[in-house]
Amino acid sequence: MHAQSGGPESEATRRGSSLKRLIGSPGGRAYWSFTLYPQAAEGGGCFVPTLRAERVPGGAGSDPGRAQVEAGRRARAKLRRYAAANRLNRFWTLTYAGAGCFDQEELRWDVAGFFRALRRELGEAFPYVWVPEWHPGGHGLHVHFAVGRFVRQTLIKEVWGRGIVHGKLIGDLPVGSGALEEARVAAGYLAKYVSKNIADQRIPHLHRYEVAQGFQPERLPLQADSQEAVVGLASEQMGSEPTRRWFSSDVEGWRAPPAYWCAWSV
Repeated sequence: MHAQSGGPESEATRRGSSLKRLIGSPGGRAYWSFTLYPQAAEGGGCFVPTLRAERVPGGAGSDPGRAQVEAGRRARAKLRRYAAANRLNRFWTLTYAGAGCFDQEELRWDVAGFFRALRRELGEAFPYVWVPEWHPGGHGLHVHFAVGRFVRQTLIKEVWGRGIVHGKLIGDLPVGSGALEEARVAAGYLAKYVSKNIADQRIPHLHRYEVAQGFQPERLPLQADSQEAVVGLASEQMGSEPTRRWFSSDVEGWRAPPAYWCAWSV
C-alpha cells in the first residue's frame, strides 16, 4: 500500500479546483503564471510570452557552469517545498563508527534499510528527506535527515546501529514561530549540503537527496493577465497577503522573463 500525501486536502486546493475552471487557458495569449504549493505556503511564476524561444546550440544546455547552478537551484526549491509542506522540523545526523564509509552505494543501502526499519518500529509510513555529505575531516560519508515527528534518540541510535547519531534543535527563531518556519530552517540546512553535492564529482549519477514517496506537496497552477493579478489570486487562495516576496525586477541585469516568488506564514 502506498503512503498517502501528508495531511487532509487543503482549503486552498479545494477553492483552486473551481478557480482553475473559471480562469481556463489563455489560449495563445501571453499571460502571467503562478504555481502555488498551498501546503508549503509558497509559490512562484513568471511571464509567459506568446512566442517562446526554442533551445538552440550554444544556450544554457552547453554551459556546464550555468547548468550546474540551475540544477542546484531546482533541487533546493523542491527540497524546501517538500520539507515545508510536511513540516519536517526535526534535524538529525547519522555517522559511521571506526574508519567510516567511503562507498556511495553502501551508504544508500544502509540508509534505505535504516528508514525501512524505522518505519517498521513506528508502525506507519512518514515523510522524511535525507542528504549525504562527505565529512570535511576526511571521515568519509555521513547523513543529514529531517522528519516531522518526535522520535526517541535511543530508537534512532538502535535502528541505525552503525555509529553516532546527533539531533539538532531548531532555534534562533522569533517567538511564536511554528512548525512551518522551523521546517524552512531545517530545509535550509539540508539545501546547503545539496548545493555541495551538485558540484561534488564523488557523487556521480546519483540523487543528491532522497525523500519518502507519497508525500509530495499539492501543486496549484494559476494564470492571470498581470503580475499583480496572479499574485493576488495566490493570496486569495492562501487567505492573506504574502509575508515574503521576491521579484526579478529588483535584480540588476536580469535577462530572463520577469519572475517572482512569494511565501506566506500560516
